[in-house]
Parts: sequence; structure tokens; C-alpha cells
Amino acid sequence: MSWDPYAVLGVSKSASAEEIRKNYRRLAKELHPDVRPNDKSAEERFKRVSAAFQLLSDEASRARYDRGEIDAEGNERQAFHPGAGFGGFAGGARGRPGRGPDVFEDIFDGLFSRGGGARSAGPQKGEDVRYRMEVDFLDAVNGGRRRVAMSDGRSLDLAIPPGLVSGQTLRLKGQGHPGPGGGPGGDALVEVTVGSHPVFRREGEDIRMDLRISLAEAVEGGKVQVAIPSGRVTLNIPEGSNSGDVMRLRGKGVQSRPQAGDLLVRLLIVLPETDAGELREFLKSWPGRGAEIQR
Repeated sequence: MSWDPYAVLGVSKSASAEEIRKNYRRLAKELHPDVRPNDKSAEERFKRVSAAFQLLSDEASRARYDRGEIDAEGNERQAFHPGAGFGGFAGGARGRPGRGPDVFEDIFDGLFSRGGGARSAGPQKGEDVRYRMEVDFLDAVNGGRRRVAMSDGRSLDLAIPPGLVSGQTLRLKGQGHPGPGGGPGGDALVEVTVGSHPVFRREGEDIRMDLRISLAEAVEGGKVQVAIPSGRVTLNIPEGSNSGDVMRLRGKGVQSRPQAGDLLVRLLIVLPETDAGELREFLKSWPGRGAEIQR
């Protein structure tokens, strides 16, 4: 079931690392399940795009693929031979030897039993270990660190890159099972799910939020302290603002590199909860009461 990661990302085999990263970001934004919910075709393409980027963004893995030593899934090409025995579908967190950092396990994961097929003599790479982990929304936006407990009881500090999205896999090299015959250890592959947030909503590299303002602030304008993903800022509300107006704070969205996204703040005018008798009396004599509104 071979496939071409270059073709998946829409780049040539001579593409630079920047071209690969740029095409991946474009496709990830277009195909992400949050952008195209309930679209199975887009979801499958998103998984394949993520797997292709994981392979080609690693210089060593890319070089091995280009030399034909591994396939697009990260499998050692010489590890399997025609006529090898078949085993049952594997379960749990253990992957195939030499397996690359797929976003999701596919139907062939564990198809070949550990005892089936011929194996080359000498040191071999250990098996990968798979984990699932939920990452806080703000850590996925800003980046951070998370301590994770490994299956053997160890604890490791995992670096969370800014711009992480659900479905991506983080690779901890050499943190999987020890390699037979003194070979290098396998990798720990951590599949990520990003949690939601009660205030912020992500759209690609941008973040949206609603801000409640008073009628006086909407009419007269003013300065309002606002909590944003990276801390707090003072927002200048323009005079004559309306509910639904959107203010853009450039660079205050997802802190992706080399360019961060924006924060889009939608204003919502909120009337006072106390007795509004004076406001009603004012409206009766207000010259603009009967003004026509464009709807």
C-alpha cells in the first residue's frame, strides 16, 4: 500500500523544507476536521497530509525514504518478504518495528506478526509505543511543556509546539521499546487531542472571542481590559460601536511560526440588568427613535 508523500503535499522531490512546511500548513488549514466537520474524505486526506509532513520534515527520515530504505509509512523496506506469515491485528499501544509517525493507526497496523517473515541478523530498531494525550487549548495555541508518564514508569517533559491541532502526532525519538540485539530504541508516538475553551474558538491560525460591552462604552467609546490567549491587553472601543462589530488584534492568535494568527474580537452590547426606567424615558424623547435601520 505504498504512496508518495511528496505527491500528497503537492511538492517536488527537490522541494525545500520551507516549501514542505508551507504546503503542509495550507493543506492542514483546508482539511482540518474543525473546518470541514463530518467530511470523511477531508478527514482521511488530513491524516495522510499529516503523516507525509511528519516523514518529510525529519531530515533523516526523508533521506532514508529518498534512498528507498523505508516506505512512506516509515517501514523498513527489507523487513518484510513475500510469503511471510500473517498474525492477528495487534492491539494496545505497540506499533511495528521502524514504523513512522502516522497520525492514526491504519488497518494494516500489526498485520505482520512478530514471528512472521524473515528478519535480518544483528541489532534492530525497537518497537514504537503509542500514546494518546489531551492538550490544553492555550498550550496548543501558545506552545508549552507537558510531563507525560511512560509505560515503563518513567516521566518525560514533552515540548508542545505552538499551532498544534487535534490528530497530530508528536514523536519522542528513542523512547519506545529497546532494540533487539543492542539496536536503537523505538520511538514514543503521542497522538494529540486539543481540548476546547469556554471563551476562545480557533479557526485555522486565527482565534475568535466575544466581548460584552456596556451601552455607554458602545456610544462613547473607551478602554477595556481584556483577557486574551497570551495574557491581558487594553482594548480601545471606538465611539459608536455596534453589536457584531469585529476588532482584529494582529499577531494575538495562534502563535505559529513564522507568522502568528490574529485574534478577532466580536463586540456584544449588553443593557444593564437594573431598572431601565430612565433609559425608556430617554428613548421617548430621543430624536433618533424613529430612524430607519438597514437590516
